[in-house]
Amino acid sequence: MPKLQEKLAEVYAPQRDEIKQLVKEHGDKVVSQVTVKQVYGGMRGVKGLVCDTSVVPPDKGLIIRGIELKELTDKLPEEIFYLLLSGSLPNEEELKDLQDQLQAEQEVPKYVWDVLSAMPDDSHPMAMFNTAILVMEKESIFRKRYDEGMTKDQYWEATLADAISIIAKLPNIAAWIYRKRFGKGDPISPDPNLDWGANYVHMLGLGDPNGEFTKFMRLYLVLHSDHEGGNVSAFSAATVNSALSDLYYAISAGLNGLAGPLHGLANQECLKWILDVNEKFGGAPNKEQLEKFAWETLDSGKVIPGYGHAVLRITDPRFDAFLAFGKQYCMDDPVFQTVSNVFDVVPGVLRQIKKIADPWPNVDAGSGAMLYHYGLKEFSYYTVLFSVSRALGIASQAVVARAYGLPITRPKSVPTTWVKEQVKE
Repeated sequence: MPKLQEKLAEVYAPQRDEIKQLVKEHGDKVVSQVTVKQVYGGMRGVKGLVCDTSVVPPDKGLIIRGIELKELTDKLPEEIFYLLLSGSLPNEEELKDLQDQLQAEQEVPKYVWDVLSAMPDDSHPMAMFNTAILVMEKESIFRKRYDEGMTKDQYWEATLADAISIIAKLPNIAAWIYRKRFGKGDPISPDPNLDWGANYVHMLGLGDPNGEFTKFMRLYLVLHSDHEGGNVSAFSAATVNSALSDLYYAISAGLNGLAGPLHGLANQECLKWILDVNEKFGGAPNKEQLEKFAWETLDSGKVIPGYGHAVLRITDPRFDAFLAFGKQYCMDDPVFQTVSNVFDVVPGVLRQIKKIADPWPNVDAGSGAMLYHYGLKEFSYYTVLFSVSRALGIASQAVVARAYGLPITRPKSVPTTWVKEQVKE
């Protein structure tokens, strides 16, 4: 048995028993109250989910398995995947074992390329990416073993097998789509000697003479991997998987949510604003010019993209990581210079507006500019790259949920007439 599977078998059994005992002893205790505003506001802030892979406290930002993000920015995406699944970082032998599993599963079936090639030339890259995942459903180990009658305590093992198979193939699929959709030439085969993130850069074919793009890609894939369980992509995938739809169905469903303008497209809007600023000023503006322009933007009724967050009340630590990387490698780029200067200016402007609860940047304020710097200038592709990363978290959450034996997700809905009656009472 591979080392990861051995590790998880040891980890999940006591966790499952602990949860059963917790529910048995305290199942009737109240953990949250729901207001009418929350009912009509997308359930924001309602505590009604369990997610042990990560948490996002408003005053700290992303914490993965108890480790703050700032302690993980030098890790490989494979190490984060192992951490999400097991609760601990892998040692050298465990990492190599996981990488060997991923490399063994990275070949994409030919019928996937046939399906993608048959799609219209102007198909959205996300539609192509999610179609590729869904069309591979026939490969699902979970579905095969479920049809054979596997027991509930084996669900996580089959889900993990699907997770490794899907995760292994995503860089290959994503790079193929990039080269096909944007006329970049023939597909580039994966290199068995490269790690997961480096292989993605290799297959994109944009070049990386000094290794910076590979370093950035690894960082990007780490930073976007997970963000607790209530965001649209994670929650949608978890809901689908809770019905025991296999991971091919679930990941495709979750990433369809990531394609929405309110979830995965924010970095495009942020980058567009930065490019518009540079065009207006003929290059990176100074801080005095930026402050004036920020007020002009706000006074015209518009927002400054990338500033503010639904949960955080600090600078997103993912932005901090991108900013630090950019200051080390990209300070000669006018686009990044503007990103850095905006960070120095805009929070001070926004703090003067009482209704703005969070004046600090989120991850999207910097990620698009970095992609642009390394040659990925096709905006519609950005969410595919986000999806390659977020699949790590979605897949991990599914494995954990099946290990815990969580039931189908089925919240109760009520009509507006019922709400009105409750308000009266």
